[in-house]
Formats: sequence, C-alpha cells, structure tokens
Amino acid sequence: MKTKAAVLWGLGQKWEVEEIDLDPPGPGEVLVKLTASGLCHSDEHLVTGDLPFPLPVVGGHEGAGTVVELGAGVEDLDVDDSVVLTFLPSCGRCSYCARGMTNLCDLGGAVMMGPQLDGGYRFHARGEDIGQMCLLGTFSEYTVVPVASIVKVDQGTSLDKAALIGCGVTTGYGSAVRSAEVRAGDTVVVLGAGGIGMNAIQGARIAGARYIVAVDPVEYKRQRAVEFGATHVAESADSAWEIVSGLTRGQLADACIVTTGVAEGAETGAALALVGKRGRVVITAIGHPEESTITASLLEMTLYEKTIKGALYGSSNAQHDIPRLLELYNTGQLKLDELITREYRLEEINQGYDDMRAGLNIRGLIRY
Repeated sequence: MKTKAAVLWGLGQKWEVEEIDLDPPGPGEVLVKLTASGLCHSDEHLVTGDLPFPLPVVGGHEGAGTVVELGAGVEDLDVDDSVVLTFLPSCGRCSYCARGMTNLCDLGGAVMMGPQLDGGYRFHARGEDIGQMCLLGTFSEYTVVPVASIVKVDQGTSLDKAALIGCGVTTGYGSAVRSAEVRAGDTVVVLGAGGIGMNAIQGARIAGARYIVAVDPVEYKRQRAVEFGATHVAESADSAWEIVSGLTRGQLADACIVTTGVAEGAETGAALALVGKRGRVVITAIGHPEESTITASLLEMTLYEKTIKGALYGSSNAQHDIPRLLELYNTGQLKLDELITREYRLEEINQGYDDMRAGLNIRGLIRY
C-alpha cells in the first residue's frame, strides 16, 4: 500500500514528506493507522547524529492509533482496537522482562538498527529500503510494527493525547517516580523543562514531592513548569542551588533529574552538587555518542553516598504503566492536553522542529 511519511535521507537534512510504499504486516506484526504522533527531541537526535541511526529512516516513535490489519500469529488484538505504540518493545520472556525490567528487554537492541525484528524492511521509496525509528516510524499515516511494541488501551481513549504516553510522558514520569524513586516530602530538581522535563515535574508532584524546582533558561518554559507542579523555578543550576539550599536549610535536594536537550558530561557535577546526602542524580537526557567522560566529585559521592544513574524510558513497564498513566489522566491527576503547545500537519513537520529548537513548544503534535 501507499502511505505519506516524513523521511530523513541524510544527516543535517530536513524531513522530506512524500508518498512511499508500505508492506503488509508479517508474522507477529500489526498494521496501524496513526491518529497522532508527538514531535520528540529524540528524532532531532537523528538529524544531528547524536543517535547514530542508519539512514534513510521514517522518523517518529511517539504515537497512537487503531489496528487495521493483523499479521499471522497475532493474538489478543482485533481490527479497530485502540493502541499506543511504545518505542521499546518487550518480548515478555527474556531475563529482563521476567524480572519486570521490560524497558531493558533484549529486543531493545534492534531499535537503532533500522530494519524490523526479522531483518527486513517495511518502508520503501526511491528504490531503497527505509528504516523505522525504534521499529515504529510514527511520522507516517500508516505503519507496520511488531506486536511487542503495542499496548492495547480502552476503546474511546483520546488517542491524540495518548500518543504522548508512548515516549515523553512515560519517560519523564517514570524518571521521577521509578528511576529517582521520589517519595512524599522529597525535594526534587528537574534540569530542563521540555517535553520530558514537564512530565518529570508531574511525576514528582503526583508522588508527593514537597518542593519541585524546575530549571530552564527559557522563560516560557519556566512559566509553564508552574502549571505542571513546579513550586519554584530557576534559569540555571547555580541559581537553583541557592533556592534549594534555602528551602532545605542546607540539606539540598533528594533527587535531581536531568532532562536537558542533550546530556553534557561537564554538567554532571552541577547536578550532583544540587543533591544532599544519599541524593540521587538521574540522567534521562541523551548524551553525545562520542562523549565518554563526566565531571563529578568522587570524594563527595563517597562521603555523602550520592548516586548517579541512567534512566531508559523512565525505568518503566509499558504494558502496566501506559494504561495506569491514562487512568491518572482520566481522573484529572496527569495533564496531557496542556502538554500540547501546537498541532501540525505532517507537511509542517520541519516547522514543528524549528519551533522546538526555538523553545516555543512543550510538545508539538502531528495530527493525521
């Protein structure tokens, strides 16, 4: 079949929206008609090369839609089911899935390779095979994905809002609630108040944090952070330290979550300095692939038992957490509508990313 999609053909290039070919679903796969796709910063990393992904590729890894066709052997799904696509597949059988760490499923090793799990390609154009971002490719009206990348949700779910839970909401919320283990009464600092950071702020609020300090150089994002639960805002880590030190009588924060556009090794020390004894620093932002050093005081880590840890997908379990987050939305505890700053047509995708770079959006959304 034919589908309209946004393809990245080369590093540093614009997304090109064109009609391409899409194969039917194979065994264990599902054809999905997309309702919406979020414009996540991770797809910008494809353009810059911070995520070394084979090109060409259909971008997009944050989406939701309805099932159109089932491949052989697919059970527990029916045509017209509402689904959220999760950018990390889970097989349910490997050692990590068996221990509840589905975000670390062995299948995740395939998400940056380009082809599908069987080694074949589903998208084709200009005589070439085209990969899919994280096995998904949600910058397309239709896509074929593994059943391992699908979470079925209730009929009647607002799929345009649910699309954001496929990546940004779950990653940010989980970074606070699961990775940082924020508890009632904690003081939390979130470095970066974009699409991931706002949800880390929400997660900290829902977990019962006493103080939440949002740090971002963009005034608009600092203003919006209060709407999502920040009790205080700062434009730099240095000014945040003054705020946190005053609020906690010098004990500093219990957790600092790094959700900046790109994780910089030289800034790790500033994050570590914001937390006190047994403080947790969680690195959610993607770092440069060639960067292998960070700045941190090892003496401080030992004497104060501070920790630094990475967070992939917010240490979340998609099959459990995506429906749970939708329940929090339905009960008014989780904000989704407010995350969507602007909506775009697929043809406007490059404008959407220009707006993201300019700091105008919390989250841009492509609506099909």
